[in-house]
Order: sequence, then C-alpha cells, then structure tokens
Amino acid sequence: MESDYIRRILSASVYDIAVETPLERMERLSERLGIDVLLKREDLQPVFSFKIRGAYNRIAALTGEQRASGVICASAGNHAQGVALSAARLGTRAVIVMPKTTPSIKIEAVRAMSGEVVLFGDNFDAARAHAGEIAEQERLIFVHPFDDPDVIAGQATIGVELLRQHSGPLGAIYVPVGGGGLAAGIAAYVKFLRPEVKVIGVEPEDAASMKAAIAAGHPVTLDRVGIFADGVAVRRVGDETFRLCNALLDGIVTVTTDEICAAIKDIFDDTRAIAEPAGALALAGLRRHVADGAAPAGPLLAINSGANVNFDRLRHVAERAEIGERGEALLAVTIPEQPGSYKAFIRLLGDRAITEFNYRYATGSTAQIFVGVKLKGGDREKQQILDLLAGEGLSVVDMTDNELAKLHVRYMVGGRAADAEDEVLYRFQFPERPRALLDFLEGLQPDWNISLFHYRNHGSDYGRVLAGIQVPVAERQAFLAALDRLGYDYSEETANPAYRLFLDSRGA
Repeated sequence: MESDYIRRILSASVYDIAVETPLERMERLSERLGIDVLLKREDLQPVFSFKIRGAYNRIAALTGEQRASGVICASAGNHAQGVALSAARLGTRAVIVMPKTTPSIKIEAVRAMSGEVVLFGDNFDAARAHAGEIAEQERLIFVHPFDDPDVIAGQATIGVELLRQHSGPLGAIYVPVGGGGLAAGIAAYVKFLRPEVKVIGVEPEDAASMKAAIAAGHPVTLDRVGIFADGVAVRRVGDETFRLCNALLDGIVTVTTDEICAAIKDIFDDTRAIAEPAGALALAGLRRHVADGAAPAGPLLAINSGANVNFDRLRHVAERAEIGERGEALLAVTIPEQPGSYKAFIRLLGDRAITEFNYRYATGSTAQIFVGVKLKGGDREKQQILDLLAGEGLSVVDMTDNELAKLHVRYMVGGRAADAEDEVLYRFQFPERPRALLDFLEGLQPDWNISLFHYRNHGSDYGRVLAGIQVPVAERQAFLAALDRLGYDYSEETANPAYRLFLDSRGA
C-alpha cells in the first residue's frame, strides 16, 4: 500500500499554487551545536504554512461535479486559509467553519480569500461537528485537515523537495506532529527512497496525541491539550496518519513551551523570520535530541511549518525563550529583612547579570525575593549559584521550571506594606552592565531602606527599574543629590495613582 502513496506523491498537484521552499543552513545554530542544522522554510508559502499543499491537492483531485458542489472544512488556522485560497484558485465555493473564539486576524484572512466564514461554538470540536452537519445539508465535500490520502500526499511533496535539495548524507528529519498528515507523508516518501534516514516526529508535551496513540497501539482521544502551539493542538490523530506514523516514524520526541520559544528565537536569529509556535516545534525537538545525545550522526533537518502567529504573542515568546535555552534562572530566595541585605545578596552573585528582581517590604524578620539571573553556563552554572546561596545560609528554591511562578507569581510579588513609612517611589533607567545594580545600592546611604524593587531586563540597552525607598522628609535633598551623582535617569512616581491604589501603605 505504501507504493500507492509514492504514486500519489509523485503525481500530486501542488505547484499550481504552492512554491518549492528553500532549504537553508542555520549558520549560528550549527556553529553553537557543532553540527549541520538545516531548516525547510515552509513559512514562505503563499499562506505562510505548508497546509496549502494538502488542501490544494485534495480539492484538485475532485471531479468536476464535486467541485461544483463546493467544499467545507473546520479550522481556526492554517488549514482554513489553505482551503480558502485553493478553492478560490480552482473556482470552487468554500465554506470555512471556525470557532467563535478565533482571532479576528484569521477570520479576515479567510474572508479575504473569498472563503464563506461560519462562526460556531467555542472550540474546534464544536466547529467540526457543525461543519459535518452543513456538509450533509448542503452536499458539500469535507476537506479533512490531515486524515485523507490526497492531503497526506500533498504534504509529502515536502519530502520530495528535501531529498532533491540535500542529496548527501543526512542523519534525521524532524517533523512537527499535530494530526499527523505532514509526518505520515514525509515518512512514506523518505523511508521508501532513503530508509537509512531517521524521521522523527515532534509534539508538545501537553499535546502529544501521536505519542499516546503509538503507546496504546491505536488512536486515543486526549482529555485536553495545551494550546500554546495551536497549530498542532489535536486531541486525536487520524486513523490513516496513525497507521503510517506507527509503521514508519523512528520515534517521537516531546518538548516544553519554553523549548519551543527558544527555537522561535533560534529561527529569528538565523533568518530574521518569526515562526509560529507549531512552526518552530520541529527545531525544538532537534535541539532536545542533540542535548540528550539521542540525535543520529550527520546533518539534521527540521521543518519550519508556518509563520501565522499573532503579534501580541511575541511578548510571551520572548519572555520564555531565555529559559528555554537555559539562559536564565528564576529563583525564590529568603533573605533577612534588614537594611543592607539586598546589597549583600547582589554582591554574592558577583558580575552575573540580574535579569529580574521583585521585592516588597513586609513585616517580619525575613524577606522573600524573586530574582532572575542570566546564565552563560546553563544548568551547570545554575547549580553553582544554588550551591553558593545555600552555602551562605540563604534559603533558595529553583523556580525556573515552575509554570505557576513563570506565568503568574512573578508578576504578583508585592502589595501594600503597612510599615513602609516615609516611602518615596522612583522610576530609573539602569545601563545594562554587570555592576549597575550594585553601583546604585552603594550610592545610597545605608539607612535609606529599599522597601520595594522591581527590575526586568527586556533585552534593550537600558533596564527599567521601579524602586520604593524609605527616606525621611528631612533627608530628601540629600537623597536627590545622591541620585544625581549616580547619573542614572530617574523620575519620581510617588503621586502616581497606580502606586497609590495598589502599593502605597497610605492608600489612594
């Protein structure tokens, strides 16, 4: 039966609309990892995703009578755009059922391609069921996003291009897995021509439906899936895609959200392109295999499957990328609640760059701080820091892989401090150099207690700092003179209503 797929793949109609995308060497990542890393740029397709290949091949294979009836699909993302554009090119009516929660940018993109958008339900399952009802009522042809031989064959044309573009030795091809259509198609072709080349599927840890299916010996429905990599957030893989992947894949590797974010950054660093989370998934799996020593010898290839990412998600991606590449440690540290403790803590860290520092004065003998530290030596350096702090008698908890801390708690450190008398609030811009924080602390009088501190380095030349400092009214002029000597840009925010409402012990 696999030979039938080879015929389908070689005769697939995709290039009336799709383009042959380049295969590029990732120079920076290759140098860092010490291996050749190649990236297939499916983000350069007309709809910025590989999905156009399978959608067009499926619709092009319909009879004239079927095309006259029109097609329908259920999708909130790349498949919707692929079907809409393919149908428009082939002169076929296309109805696209999308959940009501679909971002407006994706709805408008489909409408711009002449797709008839139907908004229904709050999730994909509801939209899929409604699409089935409409298909039956209006006698439309349902275009499945992955579990269809023509869709699988269309996606597999990527494999044809890969082996033509790189005819030399090749260790492995890493492929993102959602429903399994892309992985099934590439594996069918590559294993037929180059059985020695490993084909590895990659899934998010919180949406590993193919891994669960292979473990069970049949497709299973996951109770829930994470939606960060929404392009592969599939609760159940297809029957046909499972059959092919179970027989042909050489393994499945799962990755975290942080690792996906780090891979997005790697792609940007090498290409200046911004991949969607599902688009960077395969590269994240490649990196995970290399880190674990599980990658086969030879050049390694990853598919960048798409670039349809909402701009507002980039803030979260940037926040998590440093952790994903083990370039930042997040620590909860208990220090004595007394003047000078903060300065002593910063001195312990030496020249290491502080990426974040959250603290609010509270009554009691100890203070809890949330601190980020930039790492050059990955987990080994992080352990050295943990050992150093513990050796000084400080209680420290590693929060680097604590999802609750990363998503919520880091932004909630604070509140009103009932005993923070004579507190003034200032914003500063600190130059990004190792001693900037320590110079600031040493420029203040020891009895000017820091009662609030928030600092976060967002990768610019200056770090933005918010600090509350207890300065008696009689010493305010001396305090301002000390700030002027430091030379850092500053402005007072004591009267700011945001401070008064949420942080000031005196209330609004």
